[in-house]
Amino acid sequence: MDLKIDGRHALITGATGGIGHETAKVLAAEGVDLTLTDLDADKLRDIAAPLGARAVAADLSSRAGADDFIAEVGTDFDIFVHAAGVTGAKGDPMTMSDDDWDEAWNIDFMSAVRLVRHVGPAMRSRGWGRMVFVTSENVAQPYADETVYNVAKSGLLSFSKSISLAHSGEGVLVNCVAPAFIKTPMTDGMMEKRAEDLGVSVDEAIESFLEEERPHLNLKRRGRTEEVAPVIALLCSERASFVTGANWRVDGGSVGSIET
Repeated sequence: MDLKIDGRHALITGATGGIGHETAKVLAAEGVDLTLTDLDADKLRDIAAPLGARAVAADLSSRAGADDFIAEVGTDFDIFVHAAGVTGAKGDPMTMSDDDWDEAWNIDFMSAVRLVRHVGPAMRSRGWGRMVFVTSENVAQPYADETVYNVAKSGLLSFSKSISLAHSGEGVLVNCVAPAFIKTPMTDGMMEKRAEDLGVSVDEAIESFLEEERPHLNLKRRGRTEEVAPVIALLCSERASFVTGANWRVDGGSVGSIET
């Protein structure tokens, strides 16, 4: 399917992560010019080169870092995909430290806010733009030991909805995609730690996690990045011109409810 975005310019954060990288590949195949960012400059160059993309490493977790990044790359983007994120610290929600909260909030939420301040007005002035924020199943079905992540991603969903309410009539369409338990470096790390803690193999750790922690995940496996990226790409396109303010779940049935 031609997504009708050939020649558009996209900014993708978290581009060295599994979902960000796969989304970059899909958009590049659609003829989109790409600017990719993440923390690791070497990894970023490695994934950008085959795609003919511009690679600019940046730490977006602070206002200064975001401002410096924009000073280098400018604001001329038609598409903004925010895939940067961390699960953050885990534990009892009553005892999480300020540092735990600050890390997840600044990386998962405020980095998006800081970039939207710059790229959003430019989209409005051109009368065409697409923003897609990667949220999580956690915005609909939070987990007690992932409280800082729950809150940051829920804030991101609310932020995106607010932008859509304010600016969709000006040609800027804003949506979220909510994956669940996708095979990425992030969940690889989670499962490796679980395997170590339980004294089992990684495969056994995944199997027990699905059974004990994700009972509604009907497909009984981790998702693949190539199952998430096409949904993001569609929402970045002209084909999804009547979709805004939505949170599209790509979760294998992991969320038990029919809301959000």
